Amino acid sequence: IPLFRNGSGGSIPTSAHQLVFSKCNVHRACELNELWHSRLPKIDWSNVVRNKDYVCFVAEFDAIAYATALWSSPIARRLGGSSALELRRMAIADDAPKNTASRMLGWMRRYVKKQLPHITCLISYQDTSVHNGIIYKASGWTAASTSKGTSWTNQSRKRNPEQSLSDKVRWEYGMEIQARV
Repeated sequence: IPLFRNGSGGSIPTSAHQLVFSKCNVHRACELNELWHSRLPKIDWSNVVRNKDYVCFVAEFDAIAYATALWSSPIARRLGGSSALELRRMAIADDAPKNTASRMLGWMRRYVKKQLPHITCLISYQDTSVHNGIIYKASGWTAASTSKGTSWTNQSRKRNPEQSLSDKVRWEYGMEIQARV
């Protein structure tokens, strides 16, 4: 991540329409997520790439990153099987323009529809203690369920400490929906 701008100028984007969205490698996406994610900064790249499907994205302006997203096959395998993709992390820089998240969600949805045509459902989880779901509502997603935050740690299998035990809302987007986002 550069300390100084190395693109065509020194300005910052004033609109999400100025951002350029593209795929990026999983290592870069994990590094950016660690810098910006409000609640879950830790995600090991190997937890992303060991899935059947995965893809990572970055939003940039003038060679500077402002947002990142990591997608993979759903953690809960019963949700959509091999035809679903889960947004594992999405992180936005504090100085990103307004509406970056919803614009990026729309761009990523169109990318997945074109490049991964076997995907018919997108899934994401909202941590209710820090977010209220506006980006999903604005992008045409549906709140499918709410679950109480519980620990995954048990006596038979040691896991890393949880990063969040807050309630979650599962959002879904059916790829057959033709939303204007």
